[in-house]
Amino acid sequence: MQDSATQTPSTPTPYIVTIVKPKSDLEGLSDVLLGSLGLAGMFVLGALILAALFAGVLFLWRSRRGVDPDSQDDTHII
Repeated sequence: MQDSATQTPSTPTPYIVTIVKPKSDLEGLSDVLLGSLGLAGMFVLGALILAALFAGVLFLWRSRRGVDPDSQDDTHII
């Protein structure tokens, strides 16, 4: 058996460090602006899709309901 004091120490593994150049203020600002425009675009696209879906449902509902010529109903949605 060998004493732990007489053993040769193992060599430590080296650390590899990569130095990254920080972004300038203009690059960071452009990323924020493009991100906000993308988020606003997604909201607009979602609103358009929901509006088209709602309009389709209303169109189908009104077309299937039909109109009774003998009806005295004067309620109209313009």
